[in-house]
Amino acid sequence: MKVIQLSFSDIVGGGGFRAAYRIHHALRRHDIDSNMAVSIKGTDDWTVKKVPDTKISRIIAQARASVGYLPHRLWLKTENPIIHSPALLPSRWPDLVNHSDADLVHMHWVNSEMLSIADIGKLRKPVVWTLHDMWAFCGAEHYTDGDRYQSGYFSDNRPSYESGFDLNRWTWNRKHKHWKRPFQIVTPSHWLAACVSKSALMRDWPVTVVPNTIDTEVWQPIDQKLARQLLSLPTDVPLLLFGAGGGTRDPRKGFDLLQAALEHLRGQMPQLQLVVFGQGAPKDQVDLGLPIHYTGRLHDELSLRTLYSAADAMVIPSRQDNLPNTGLEAHACGTPVIAFHVGGLPDIVDHYKTGYLAKPFDTIDLAKGIQWVIIDENRLNSLSICSRQRAIDNWSPHIVVKSYEKIYQNVLENNSKYF
Repeated sequence: MKVIQLSFSDIVGGGGFRAAYRIHHALRRHDIDSNMAVSIKGTDDWTVKKVPDTKISRIIAQARASVGYLPHRLWLKTENPIIHSPALLPSRWPDLVNHSDADLVHMHWVNSEMLSIADIGKLRKPVVWTLHDMWAFCGAEHYTDGDRYQSGYFSDNRPSYESGFDLNRWTWNRKHKHWKRPFQIVTPSHWLAACVSKSALMRDWPVTVVPNTIDTEVWQPIDQKLARQLLSLPTDVPLLLFGAGGGTRDPRKGFDLLQAALEHLRGQMPQLQLVVFGQGAPKDQVDLGLPIHYTGRLHDELSLRTLYSAADAMVIPSRQDNLPNTGLEAHACGTPVIAFHVGGLPDIVDHYKTGYLAKPFDTIDLAKGIQWVIIDENRLNSLSICSRQRAIDNWSPHIVVKSYEKIYQNVLENNSKYF
């Protein structure tokens, strides 16, 4: 079986790219002939192919990236900070894929700068599409807390915070026009699968939940004292970890909610310190009533393993999230996770066993969870052991590959049903 993994990038950018890259290599290690095709390559991995650059192709790529975001900047006036992708300009990818010797195409995050909406509709090989956000069944937005995706995008159900050209309705209508045949959809979380099943665009499409994978033989705990020494972190105080690609600046990642929770804890856990990764120290630092250590961006696995192992617990206060890699990585390193009971986070945290799930956006309950996880050393040790075991039992490569093998075989055997 030959499979092409289509992803805008291998490891450069958001967590969805790294998740796709991990799936690709898990498949290869279990004797599936997987090759990855990307627009942006950040590794020297020979199994990852980038379309050869020409002067014309570079110009087109730059235009695609620029034009892809112009409608959002110029036409759509919105208070919603979520990125929007109209996926407008055509590419060479459909011809390259359709004329390849692959038996099946496995798409990941491909929209906007890689494939247009029309391009996706031109794919003629069997397709499996793993969603890493909500874009596939929404308009142009990658995440939404509204319900237009369930009822359809019409002129009378537009949210009040939008005005100007209805980019989301226009984008959704183009998807409805070009995507006539259902693809096999895979979602890493049960929450996202439920969204697919409720969506007006994909409610009749097949959807299966398969979590992202992490190599639990590589991602293992490191001695905590050694980890702290290597990172020049204090060795004798409780450390709480927070991290996100946009650091404290991405409102979806909920740093403001963490800030409120820590305010509730002011004076109650006098030794507690916070470690933030994903950004350097800002010019104007917030006063949270406790020391904050900023590590900047960490890219290599050893540094990240060391950081997770140095922390007593990790907090993921997201307002919306699919199945964040940070949660899987933390658990693989034996680090409990505190989060809100939203999105795919219940797929990661086993409440009271591997961490704490607070009531959505209740910052007092989030503070209670931080205190509950960290304050009792014996409990913390038990949570750590269970976190590590949960990662092994649920996200080890052989478990995830088995699920994808079954999906691939089913799609190939029922090709006429889906295509």
